[in-house]
Amino acid sequence: MLVEDAPLERSLRPRRLAEYIGQERVKETLQVFIDASKQRGETLDHVLFYGPPGLGKTTLASIIAVEMGVSLRITSGPAIERQGDLVSILTNLKAGDVLFIDEIHRLNRAVEEVLYSAMEDFAVDIVLGKGPAARTMRINLPRFTLVGATTRLALLTGPLRDRFGSVLRLGFYSRAAMEEIVHRSARVLDVPISEEGVRALAERARGTPRVANRLLKRARDFAEVRGEGAITDKIASDALQMLDIDDLGLDEIDRRILRSIVEKFNGGPVGIDTLAAAISEETDTIMDVYEPYLIQLGFLQRTPRGRIATDGAYAHLGYEAPAESARQPVLFGGAKG
Repeated sequence: MLVEDAPLERSLRPRRLAEYIGQERVKETLQVFIDASKQRGETLDHVLFYGPPGLGKTTLASIIAVEMGVSLRITSGPAIERQGDLVSILTNLKAGDVLFIDEIHRLNRAVEEVLYSAMEDFAVDIVLGKGPAARTMRINLPRFTLVGATTRLALLTGPLRDRFGSVLRLGFYSRAAMEEIVHRSARVLDVPISEEGVRALAERARGTPRVANRLLKRARDFAEVRGEGAITDKIASDALQMLDIDDLGLDEIDRRILRSIVEKFNGGPVGIDTLAAAISEETDTIMDVYEPYLIQLGFLQRTPRGRIATDGAYAHLGYEAPAESARQPVLFGGAKG
């Protein structure tokens, strides 16, 4: 995050559960757990959030800290390279603090072993010395709450996943929730926006608040330079057209994925690695960022033999779908790769 964007980004994040829009089941569950912990005077049990990026996992971690009245420490799985790094973070926590680890599935396995005892026993064992003179010393930790976030739940090891008291899934937001989020962000940014402008941005936000806020900021820029400062339907449409985002919220990469399957691989099936090489994108980026929304729209299918473009994808791209007999045979099921 850029320094100049940090205050604005924080202001767009709700601070309380009552301010949080959408994810009603997750909010209700968290409210019960938080209220019960506060009534007992105990630390909140460890929480794991999973789901596509941009849905509010970091925001919910900060809300938990605010609701519990404690401090929040933020780090990420790739940033903790050695066991000593994690021990240093853990020993600096105060009683009740919330430790948020983003992309927790990318933790080093040796580091993860240290986390087991920290989560379960609130203690870490460190080895002093080497060889025959080596000895183990246990360091007791204050009771804390670990909040983990991951976009790839399947990559989390069983022992780590089982140590979380709550495992909550965040899904894509409804159209009504996205419109409410755009309204709220526009008020925070103090930018006038029409109801048509709100709908235009919400429809193209892919059910993701992060995308909605990004589109709103770019529409605000367009309104200030090309318009009169207010985001109207036309201003929103012109800004989205400039960003190359179509009526369904698909950007150039989404369309390149679909076009590659249709034009280069006759509609599929095509393996994810081959597809990634064809469009010069990382495999994980396609799987985590682009595929979930394309599958939700019904434009893409995962099969044991690879990815397949559906009739809906052909229609959206303006192609005529091949006859059923011309399609390659496909097995039922879902593919991991």
